[in-house]
Amino acid sequence: MNGILYFSSTGNSLYIAQKVQSALGGKICYIPKYNGDGGEFERIFLITPIYSYGMPSHVFDLLPRLDKTKELTVIQNYGGMAGGADYLIYSYAMSYGLNIKSVYKMKMPENFTLTFTVPKLYLKGILRKANSRINNIIEKIKSGDSNIPKKCKTKEKKYLKNKFNWHLIGENFSVTQDCIKCGKCVTLCPVDNISLQDNNVVFGDKCVACLGCYHRCPKKAIIYKKQKKDRYINPDIDESQIGKDIT
Repeated sequence: MNGILYFSSTGNSLYIAQKVQSALGGKICYIPKYNGDGGEFERIFLITPIYSYGMPSHVFDLLPRLDKTKELTVIQNYGGMAGGADYLIYSYAMSYGLNIKSVYKMKMPENFTLTFTVPKLYLKGILRKANSRINNIIEKIKSGDSNIPKKCKTKEKKYLKNKFNWHLIGENFSVTQDCIKCGKCVTLCPVDNISLQDNNVVFGDKCVACLGCYHRCPKKAIIYKKQKKDRYINPDIDESQIGKDIT
């Protein structure tokens, strides 16, 4: 069985994971809840967004513990610029002795929208092309293609600096009077950084910049630096499945 390990906050990576599962079979596992090393699978697919020219914290922490004997294929998605993130994750995997065969990357809608709004027409255009993009990748995987990114100058230093400071984002979140104290943000946070205290939503100091709480608040009550920007959830997935395993 294939292991399809994914990290997703707004559904882009889940969309890709489900496409891979439909075409190649396997079990989809949400990385923050996955404690294994992939050894139970015949091969591993790692589906991840690109964060700050690198990868989410959970993916960064997962790589060192993956089974070195299992074939690993990575599919990255990004909304803005990749900045050599494909070679960065490849070089990290190699440094841990992983059996990495391919790294693919594909454009998906931008969801890091704390300070700007992405035009809806642009988002729709990216979504229209997503199916053909992932199908092309799947066909390459089926053909046995080995896609190793070319060596390039990555933005590793910038990535590591940003990653070190992600926790500061939580300090700039607040909630408006529209908050209904439903607790959804508390439940979906992958690092338990949000809590309800005295009937108030409280953000801690462990934020990993996934923005799941921001985008998926049912009342759009969570704001960043008192700014109200558009929210995004991939329309081609069932939002309730984000953060779950799927067999």
